[in-house]
Amino acid sequence: KKLFSLHIMKIAFNTRMLLKSRLEGIGNFTLQATKRIVAAHPEHEFIFIFDRPYEEEFITGINVTPIVAFPPARHPFLTGYWNEFAVGNVLKKNKVDLYVGTDGFFPLHTKSKTLSVFHDICFIHHPKDLPFFTGLYYRNMFPHLAKRSTRIAAVSEFTKSDIVKEFNIKSEKIDIVYNGASENFVPLSKSEIEKTRSKFSNGKPYFLFVGAIHHRKNISNMLKAFDEYKKSQSSDVKMLMVGAKRWWTEEMENTLTNMEFKDEVVFTGRVSLQDLTDITGSAMAMTYVSNFEGFGIPIIEAMRSGIPVLTSNTSSMPEIAGGAALLCDPFSVESIKIGMTKLASDENLRADMVQKGLIRQADFNWDKTAAKLWSAIEKTIQ
Repeated sequence: KKLFSLHIMKIAFNTRMLLKSRLEGIGNFTLQATKRIVAAHPEHEFIFIFDRPYEEEFITGINVTPIVAFPPARHPFLTGYWNEFAVGNVLKKNKVDLYVGTDGFFPLHTKSKTLSVFHDICFIHHPKDLPFFTGLYYRNMFPHLAKRSTRIAAVSEFTKSDIVKEFNIKSEKIDIVYNGASENFVPLSKSEIEKTRSKFSNGKPYFLFVGAIHHRKNISNMLKAFDEYKKSQSSDVKMLMVGAKRWWTEEMENTLTNMEFKDEVVFTGRVSLQDLTDITGSAMAMTYVSNFEGFGIPIIEAMRSGIPVLTSNTSSMPEIAGGAALLCDPFSVESIKIGMTKLASDENLRADMVQKGLIRQADFNWDKTAAKLWSAIEKTIQ
């Protein structure tokens, strides 16, 4: 450790997911962790590797050197080339000590030490949730990445155990680095809630989903459950769907078309961070009933905002909820509907979930994420 602290290290990060106004899970993890690590460790040199021209706001310290390695990698074949050759050349040319693959990838033939961040391995369990060639590439590459990486960072205990089981990796090689949530998510006043609901839901209370509109997020079952809830209750509650339509399927379209209460579903598309925090803090409840998650950041964002959460009893979600959310079976429309009904009708249950959630969310923040990732970096180098 003493030698580590005295020796100036050259550490590179994959920052290709840092896209202005389009930050999603991996991009947000990368931004929040790197800016804290860079600020906390001015004694080291950092290289941020992009696959296209970058925004200056992402270069968060004078000890950061940004490098654009072409070509832009947004297709499985180009991604493979970019990771193995474009990034590999940057690491070799700059004599990088450690490379952090924030999306799990790194050049298999690099001589630099590697820390690979695994957010999930859903492509193993739900292969149809990805485009064919993307899924094929991931299923082929990730077993090799898991074995060849110097160390691995996993965003949950569930993801860690999944890697150990599926790829036959020793658990001692894997560090847990939980995600955080923005400090902008806070409980809102009654007047702020009324203003937000007036803007987005015609003044009505609403269930909320936040995330990419994607098959993996269990959109069809959630919409069916909402429709069944509305049929069974005399209720003015709406459903807000916040996120880009990343992969709108025929099944989703048919579900929406056949809904009796489809006019009560509001699709907002992508929204600004300010609108997102307002919308989250003004919801009656978060309904995050995904099929599979490596973490599930909206669960924590909802808890920080002081709203109750309905989430799935599968993969990482019970772990992240930590007893502070209502759980349901995401593959059962009836189970989701029952959860919605309980949260909508039981004021005491909502209050209990809110209090438990406010306590639970304190276990997750980006400062802790950065500290844990730095600890994993130290272990990797040593």
